[in-house]
Amino acid sequence: MNPSRGFALPSAIFLLVILSMLGAFMLTFSSQQQISSAQDLQGSRAYRAAQLGMEWMAAQLCNGAPCAAPLAACPVGAPYVMNVAPNGFTVTVTCATTSALPYDEAGANNRTIFWVTSTARSPGAVGGIGYTERQLNAFIEFPVGP
Repeated sequence: MNPSRGFALPSAIFLLVILSMLGAFMLTFSSQQQISSAQDLQGSRAYRAAQLGMEWMAAQLCNGAPCAAPLAACPVGAPYVMNVAPNGFTVTVTCATTSALPYDEAGANNRTIFWVTSTARSPGAVGGIGYTERQLNAFIEFPVGP
């Protein structure tokens, strides 16, 4: 009698199971890499959309191209939702004038400082795989008078 009879079938099944598990792992790993890459790209887009909102508010506060007469207070109507938002993002911008204004050596108030927050959100539910949100905060300062 041949003692090695029937050894090929269990070996083939074992090898098939191991290769199937390896293939499943590689498929899962590849899917996670693609999802991570897509989320990274959406994060960059959200950051740029929030930056657009910040620049838009700075232009509103500047009150004209040469910025010769900036506003002394935030425009009425805050928070502002931008009508044109890139890549399907909703961009919301808030503005507040700070109460602590700097003074020069003579004790005159010579600056207007605005606290601006720009938030870009993608459509979808919070915590969902496609949801992305980025928020930027900045002080924008203008001299008062000539």
